[in-house]
Amino acid sequence: MPVARRLEVHGSVQGVGFRPFVVRLATALGLTGWVQNAGGHVVIEAAGTAEALTALARRLAAEAPPQAVVSSVRVSKPDQTITSETDGFAVRDSVAQVGHREVPPDLATCDDCLHELFDPTDRRYRYPFVNCTNCGPRATVIAELPYDRCRTTMAPFELCADCSREYADPRDRRFHAEPVACPSCGPQLAWLPTASLPTEPAESGEAALRSAEAVIAGGGIVAVKGLGGYQLVCDATSPSAVLRLRKLKHRPTKPFAVMVRDAAAAHGLAWISPPEQRQLTSVARPIVLVPARTQTAVSARSVHPGTDQVGLFLPYTPLHHLLLHDLHRPLVVTSGNRSDEPIAIDDHDASVRLADIADGFLTHNRRIRARYDDSVVRVLAGRPAAVRRARGFAPGMLALPHRLAMPLLSVGAQLKHNFTLADADRAVVSPHIGDLSDNDTFTAFEQTLAHLSRLVDISPDAVAHDLHPGYLSTQYAQRHWQADKRVPVQHHHAHLASCAAEHGLTEPFIGVAYDGLGWGDDGTLWGGELMIADLVGYRRVGRFGTAPLPGGEAAIRRPARMALGYLFGTEPLGGSPIEPGLIRYFTDRLPDREVQAVRRIVQRGVNSPRASSAGRLFDAVSSLLGVRDDASFEGEAAIALEATAGSASVGELPWRLTRAEGLWVYDPAPTLAAILTGAASGEPASDLAAAFHTTMVAVTVAMCLEAAQPSGVKTVCLSGGVFQNQLLTGALAGALRDEGFFVYLNQQVPTNDGGISYGQAAVAAARSGGG
Repeated sequence: MPVARRLEVHGSVQGVGFRPFVVRLATALGLTGWVQNAGGHVVIEAAGTAEALTALARRLAAEAPPQAVVSSVRVSKPDQTITSETDGFAVRDSVAQVGHREVPPDLATCDDCLHELFDPTDRRYRYPFVNCTNCGPRATVIAELPYDRCRTTMAPFELCADCSREYADPRDRRFHAEPVACPSCGPQLAWLPTASLPTEPAESGEAALRSAEAVIAGGGIVAVKGLGGYQLVCDATSPSAVLRLRKLKHRPTKPFAVMVRDAAAAHGLAWISPPEQRQLTSVARPIVLVPARTQTAVSARSVHPGTDQVGLFLPYTPLHHLLLHDLHRPLVVTSGNRSDEPIAIDDHDASVRLADIADGFLTHNRRIRARYDDSVVRVLAGRPAAVRRARGFAPGMLALPHRLAMPLLSVGAQLKHNFTLADADRAVVSPHIGDLSDNDTFTAFEQTLAHLSRLVDISPDAVAHDLHPGYLSTQYAQRHWQADKRVPVQHHHAHLASCAAEHGLTEPFIGVAYDGLGWGDDGTLWGGELMIADLVGYRRVGRFGTAPLPGGEAAIRRPARMALGYLFGTEPLGGSPIEPGLIRYFTDRLPDREVQAVRRIVQRGVNSPRASSAGRLFDAVSSLLGVRDDASFEGEAAIALEATAGSASVGELPWRLTRAEGLWVYDPAPTLAAILTGAASGEPASDLAAAFHTTMVAVTVAMCLEAAQPSGVKTVCLSGGVFQNQLLTGALAGALRDEGFFVYLNQQVPTNDGGISYGQAAVAAARSGGG
């Protein structure tokens, strides 16, 4: 006897071909009824045999489309008799409902669409906007949920007869593919030479593409309208083009990402491990940091100076595929902005901000609704880890180990800023926004917050924020929420909580937080921290010895100043001071005026805040070894130090642990003295850099063993920007496991400050008592 059931499917089930899949599955099972998008989930009402309905519920998760993630299937009896608009199974118009909503991330071009793109007999041959239910724009074009064409930036493009037929055919892979389009009815390319702005486009369609390619081939720079914003593109094999882009973009040394045609081309430029290969070819298509080969067509000096790592990624839109196919060379593809600005997404804004960088604009008439930069991934200790979470991953939902008592916004930190919207046991982490240091970036934060909050239907009643009073994110929280609605979270606790929460850890753990700087709960600057923690709170049990930052932020921009800060003002911890002769070995190569000025402000304590920072220690060592005296971007000196060390396996340098005010404290003075002694005696910088990394491993293991002895805790979480260092992290994780520890690293959210907002949400949830 026929029975009826209502099924509610939650998870990432919109924009991934889920409704077409349901229609095909239900039809094959002999069921009648309908399916529809409702809010951010899918509702099915079906009638048939009990066996067929049981099979439907089971197979919805087991056989879901490749990009779908089914988190739950709730089965109940329907409120009324099931009717279908056809004799079989139908797709109903979507309805807006409150409740959990998930925004599907953008998907890289699938193989079927790629075949059509390069098939001269196909009607979509060389059409730069080909897509289907398995690929194409999602988060970047959605204006409202539920996900239907009328609520995307594809709404202005009326389907032609051929596309309409595909869209309505359950047997077609474009059945209810919302961004579906073709040359007859979809978006079109346009070419605008910079010299002719702001006139109408000079060319359109294929001619526009050819004009842009001619500029790139001739050594020029083109602003290309991508999925989540404009990108600046030039020939990666032309040092002059790359150096010109550096100059105009105000990005003197920070590495550029390189897009290559396929995996074979990537292997020609870099040594790529199987885990890196899987990330490179995944549907998210992130930039993957991999060891560069020497003597390739891509100049390391211009593309990735100061590091042996190159960021490679594969084309993820049809337009990128066409560019790489036609030009037959790797391309620098970088964010369409000047250094530290948000990526441009509006056509007029791009024409204003990028006109003095780009020689022309390859644009199109489909609006970008949301700003999404490219994601960056690095393999650490054998596992992929997010460096920048954006296109392809965000705004995918992450779980929270504890439930929130009320909807929450956590506003993150200052650098590598993002935010998290959280409700109950789910957290939606925004895409990377940038360094929250100017009005443009702050405006981008507010715009992204308003849009994403509406999409996922989370209106926060409370806010979690950092302790640092100077962060714009902290000031935003204080300005918009009353004190009883604010949850302050210490910076390094948030780092560690981000790691623990994504792994579902709720019991106490040893937390090692190594980063640049974070505001401590005692009002001083921290950065080399050992804690016994859980998601509710923490107890500081160890730290690095402090040193002054001469000139404050000036010491971050000039590691040589940081080195002088250590040499003139290292915290006295009972060991032997660094000998004056060794100090002179370093200071003799610096301007005497600078040395004396730094000595005076350190001695007088003027504008020289002290910090227990692991990141600043790496900076100082980089300068002591003559690797980097100045830094044009955050972390540059430490990155160069890692590159100098390479993979050399050497013994450790002298080091010392002591007790101070109830904490285990690493005294860096013996290590720094040994580095100067080795350098003065002609020891290679590569050996000393490798020995410093080995020393950091030994120091950290020793501190963890001391913390574990009284507590009995054997779980360790490693987090903070310093753990983006592949050499350090791999060696440390292995050494800790050898000592019997269970080691966890960030994977889904960055270990740098891009993971702070998720960690804040996890702490707020644990403290809220929501269960």
